[in-house]
Amino acid sequence: MQLYDDIADSYHLIHSDWEATSVGQAEILQRILAGRLGARSLDIRDVSCGIGTQSLGLARLGHRVAGSDLSERALERARRRAVERGLEVRFSRADMRECAEADRSAFDAVISCDNSLPHLLTDDDILTALRAFAEALRPGGVALVTVRDYEHEPREVQFRPFGIREADGARFVVYQIWDWDESGNHYDFGMYFVRDDGRNRPDVLVSRARYYAISVGRLLELMVQAGFEGVERIDDVYFQPVLVGRKRGADS
Repeated sequence: MQLYDDIADSYHLIHSDWEATSVGQAEILQRILAGRLGARSLDIRDVSCGIGTQSLGLARLGHRVAGSDLSERALERARRRAVERGLEVRFSRADMRECAEADRSAFDAVISCDNSLPHLLTDDDILTALRAFAEALRPGGVALVTVRDYEHEPREVQFRPFGIREADGARFVVYQIWDWDESGNHYDFGMYFVRDDGRNRPDVLVSRARYYAISVGRLLELMVQAGFEGVERIDDVYFQPVLVGRKRGADS
């Protein structure tokens, strides 16, 4: 995806401390997965891995992780970060809607975090992706998705600041702008990084994408349609709602 190719080298600046975020998020995800699959080393497929925020954190905890994404530049950065940290993660390029076909391995868990699923702009595309998640899982395996709760987002132009970061001898101002369409079902999203080194004129990096503001309730319905059971929403443990469902086991 062009957005993530454009911002791959700056993506970590979304977080005040990317390393701590990677560790902290992985610990939360591990607890959720352990509650459903047991406290053991898992085979995990991250189908929207980006620069590896969740993939690398989970690998650090001893899980066997395969990450995929559409952005080759984000994948290149994830690979470099894995090498720098001495972590073994298998990264590859794949559309989440084709994740099972792209890697025929069977996994204990499939994850898609940081509101990646709503990059797909229709229910049909999301259902296709969820069915691919199920196909990639072993019987009894778990799909875990984190998304924004769009039912509580005002349908108006929004300015979303992430803060001021210091990196590489410069100061960065990081923010988003959301522009909603008339239906209130989709919005265009701009991600901005303003770099000021105090000497030259500030540089601005901006990249854009479109999101489908699908409700959590509708996503849960689509998970059921895709063949998951025990589907549930978990709040107040992660920075976004977490949706979890189990693939029907061989004896279901």
